[in-house]
Amino acid sequence: MAKPKKQPRPKAVTPKGFRDYFGQEVTQRTEMLRTIADVYHRYGFDALESSAVETVEALGKFLPDVDRPNEGVFAWQEFDEGGNGDWMALRYDLTAPLARVYAQHRNDLPTPYRRYAMGPVWRNEKPGPGRYRQFYQCDADTVGTASMAADAEICAMLSDTLETVGIPRGDYLVRVNNRKVLNGVLEAMGLGTDAAARDDVLRTIDKFDKVGEQGVRELLTKGRLDASGAFIEGVGLSDDQAEPVIAFLTSKADDTAGTLANLRSAVGDSKIGAEGISELEQIGELLAAGGYGADRIQIDPSVVRGLGYYTGPVYEAELTFEIFDEKGRKRQFGSVSGGGRYDDLVKRFTGQEVPATGISIGVDRLLAALREKGRIKSHDTGPVVVTVMDRDRMADYQAMVAELRNAGIRAEVYLGNPKNFGNQLKYADKRNSPVAVIEGGDEKDRGVVQIKDLILGAKIAESATLEEWKERPSQFEVPRGDLVAKVREILDSQD
Repeated sequence: MAKPKKQPRPKAVTPKGFRDYFGQEVTQRTEMLRTIADVYHRYGFDALESSAVETVEALGKFLPDVDRPNEGVFAWQEFDEGGNGDWMALRYDLTAPLARVYAQHRNDLPTPYRRYAMGPVWRNEKPGPGRYRQFYQCDADTVGTASMAADAEICAMLSDTLETVGIPRGDYLVRVNNRKVLNGVLEAMGLGTDAAARDDVLRTIDKFDKVGEQGVRELLTKGRLDASGAFIEGVGLSDDQAEPVIAFLTSKADDTAGTLANLRSAVGDSKIGAEGISELEQIGELLAAGGYGADRIQIDPSVVRGLGYYTGPVYEAELTFEIFDEKGRKRQFGSVSGGGRYDDLVKRFTGQEVPATGISIGVDRLLAALREKGRIKSHDTGPVVVTVMDRDRMADYQAMVAELRNAGIRAEVYLGNPKNFGNQLKYADKRNSPVAVIEGGDEKDRGVVQIKDLILGAKIAESATLEEWKERPSQFEVPRGDLVAKVREILDSQD
C-alpha cells in the first residue's frame, strides 16, 4: 500500500497586494479615525457601519462577465440548492453602500440624512509601490438636500478636519469646482449630445495635471508626442472647439469674483453652465460667511479628477508642502481627499432622484503626510515592564502592575522565562518600554523597588562618560509605596 502523500506546509506569505499592520501603525490609524470622527460628530453627522459585503447589483459599478467575473472587485457567487445565486463582493468604497442603506431604510431615517463611515475597502486592482488592494477610507455624506449649504459645509468640515489632525494652514488647500460648468463648456463646444466625443474630451481634461495647458490643447486637436517620443492621437477637434476647454481649465484668477467672471465667458450662453457658476458663487459666499478664506478653500476650475462621476460641485483637498520622491526629486505631496455631489446614485434603487453630497478621506495617505511632516512620533512608547526576580512571587508583581494600570499607566508583567534577567531587559528594549521595575528578595525585605529609566539609560550609554553616567543615574531606589509616583515622574520627564 502506497504511503499517503505528505501535505506540504502552507507558505507564510501575505497575499499579493496586501500587507500586515503592527502595533504602532494600527494605534496611529485608530487615533486618527477617532480624531476625524470627533470633527464629523461635532458637525452633526451620525456614525453608520454597513456590511463589508454587498451584492454586485447593489454596488452597481461592476457586473459579472464571462472572462473575469466582476473585474475590479473581489467577488464570488453564492449558489442555492437549485444552482442559482447572487454575486457578492467586498465593498470597493463607502458611497455605494450608503446609497443602498438610504434606499432601504429611508422611511426610518431623517431627511436630510447626515452620516459618516470609516473602514477598509477592497479593490481588485494591480498593486504597486504604496498601492494596496485593501485600504482605509473615512467618509461623510449628506443625503436628501439639494442646498449648496450642504456642499459648503462639507468643504468647511474638510478644512477643519485637516487642521485638527495636524495639517496647518498654508500646508493644504481645499479646491472646489462644478461638473455643471464643464457641461456648459461642452455645450459651448457643440458637443452637448455627442456622448462619444464628450467622453473623449473628459478623458483628455483628466490629463491636465500631467500634461498642462499646451498638452491638453494638442490632445484635443491633432495629437501630441509623449515623453517617450510616441505619438498620441488627438480627439480631432478644431482649435475653435478646443478653446472653451482651455478657457475653462485656465480660468482661475486672483480672487473668486475674477474666476467666476472667466468661467461665465467659458460657458457662453449655456444654461447648465450658468447654473453651475451660480452654485459655485453660493458656496463661496457661504464659506466666506463662515470665515473660510482663500487661504483654506478656493474655487478652482482645474479640479477635474472624478468629474464623470459627479453631477454638481466637486472638491479636492491637496497638501501643498514639498516632499522628496524615491529618486530624490522634490514634488508636492498631493491629494488626500476628494468628493462632490452625486444626485443619481440613490435613484438606481428608488427610481427617484435623491440629492446627495459628500467626501472621502484617504486615511493612509493622510497618515503618511503627517509622518513626512514629523507630526507623528516615529515610534510608540511601550508599556512599563515589571520584571520577575522570583517566579514564586508572581502575585507581588501582579499587584504592582495592577497599581500602575489603575493609575492609567500602561504596564505588564514579564511572562517569559525569568531565569535570565538580561533577557527581560532585552524584551523591554524590544517593546520600547520607557521603564523597568525591579524587586528582588532584598528589595522586598527592605520595602523598596528599583525603577530603571530605560530611555535615559539608552541615551547615556550612547555618549556619556563614566563621570556623566555617575552624575545622571538612570536607576532609582524608592519606597514600595512610591512606585506609581516615581514611574509617573519618569514618564513625564520623557515627554
